[in-house]
Amino acid sequence: MAKKIVGSLKLQVPAGQANPSPPVGPALGQRGINIMEFCKAFNARTADMEPGAPCPTVITYYQDKSFTMDIKTPPAAYFLKKAAKLKSGGKTPGRGTAGSVTVAQVREIAEAKMQDLSANDIEGAMKIILGSARSMGIEVK
Repeated sequence: MAKKIVGSLKLQVPAGQANPSPPVGPALGQRGINIMEFCKAFNARTADMEPGAPCPTVITYYQDKSFTMDIKTPPAAYFLKKAAKLKSGGKTPGRGTAGSVTVAQVREIAEAKMQDLSANDIEGAMKIILGSARSMGIEVK
């Protein structure tokens, strides 16, 4: 018999740094999910990623208090800011530039994000990343 799904929850947790403190602990605790079990499983699955990279995670929890998690790649904005060596995006996108990235860096980001993007090929994925860069005030050279 299949497990009965109670609900799902979306969190953005730094890779390898899940702990029971807020915001992870309270979000899981009020839904009856074992917090320490989640933290251990999450940290084990993100051990090979860059420490501290924000990982969007979708947690589906079931009636028997078990759960499954789908860990996605870090957001495109994270990769773009890292490639352009910025702390934050532009204050006035469209008017000025906060930084710049190369086409090769955009391709590399698109390849890393390909599994989470709704693109058929790498060129389509690059267009999505270019749109994110434009909205952040990052110029592509």
